[in-house]
Amino acid sequence: MKYMLLIYADEQAWTESERKLCYGESTELAHQLEASGQFIAASPLQPVATATSVRVRGGKRSVQDGPFAETREQLGGYFLIDVANLDEAIAVAGRIPGARKGTVEIRPVLELSNLPA
Repeated sequence: MKYMLLIYADEQAWTESERKLCYGESTELAHQLEASGQFIAASPLQPVATATSVRVRGGKRSVQDGPFAETREQLGGYFLIDVANLDEAIAVAGRIPGARKGTVEIRPVLELSNLPA
């Protein structure tokens, strides 16, 4: 089963050296997951200041700078994995460096059969 592991943290909680260490540890984890056949994708996101939000209401598009919601923690990156069950997804989430300063939200992926590969 595929799971999206969404990594949330306060961007200001990380020093630059901590961020670089986190990226290195996350890359190492991605290689470990690849070796076990569980890795699909992973990536950090640019800072929330680079975000753009789009809404369509009543057929009219609205584009705003910034994230969808102002929160203490921001979406900072993700892992997309393929594991047997939620317990395995929880085990992987606990290995993500971002979990030490933030939260990793685990969401099962709803797979649609007619999407492009």
